[in-house]
Amino acid sequence: MTLQQEIVGNAMQMAVVSLRPGQSVYCEAGKFLFKTVNVSMETRLSGPSGGGGGQQPGGGSGGGMGGMLRQAMGTAMQVGQRALAGESLAFQYFTSTGGEGTVGFAGVLPGEMRALELDGTRAWFAEKDAFVAAESSVEFGIAFQGGRTGRSGGEGFILEKFTGHGTVIIAGAGNFIDLNPADFGGRIEVDTGCVVAFEEGIQYGVQRIGGLNRQGMMNAVFGGEGLSLATLEGNGRVILQSLTIESLANALKKAQGGDKQGPTGGLFSTHAG
Repeated sequence: MTLQQEIVGNAMQMAVVSLRPGQSVYCEAGKFLFKTVNVSMETRLSGPSGGGGGQQPGGGSGGGMGGMLRQAMGTAMQVGQRALAGESLAFQYFTSTGGEGTVGFAGVLPGEMRALELDGTRAWFAEKDAFVAAESSVEFGIAFQGGRTGRSGGEGFILEKFTGHGTVIIAGAGNFIDLNPADFGGRIEVDTGCVVAFEEGIQYGVQRIGGLNRQGMMNAVFGGEGLSLATLEGNGRVILQSLTIESLANALKKAQGGDKQGPTGGLFSTHAG
């Protein structure tokens, strides 16, 4: 069933979720805001993809010591992936008991939120920290963008992956815009920090800005984008954000009397994240 939710607010939005009796939703630790008293809260290391999302002990993984060992190994693998990705190690699960309940969630930056509906045919990929909350029928995973793209892409190296059926809520910075590369000749190029999420079937890559010539070096040094741009190709939904974390950090640093971006705003930026 689709999660009953309403996204409210403007500059800093929140998602207010209405749970039916017995229905569960989970969030990344740190994204919970409030709940009604009839909604129970439980913190777990495992996500739904590891059997921790509402399954009964021993269900689907076999009983006895073998089942317990497989479940423990699956949980350890999930935790290890999230630790390597810099994500929260735990999830918080909320279940309504004794009637309908309400839970509130939010992201960590000023900006928009979006509810995505998964029908089991296409996965969604999102940048780190975009995930806010999802139904227990949605599986959360980590996708590593390896090879050349991973080494040169920065923000694009580690992605969150959502599969299954149900509603997943994501958040980003600034305002969102929805695009389909197919409407623009099949390919768009964006700042690597502007990508929030995209559907499975979209090819994500990273390319160098210009060549090793005068204009290419001008773009890299003074253009504010560094040496690379993200490329998105194919036919599917892409969600971009108007504010990058780096630009927000630079603005806050400048307001405090420093300028992490430096006088050029490009390759010589001293931003460490």
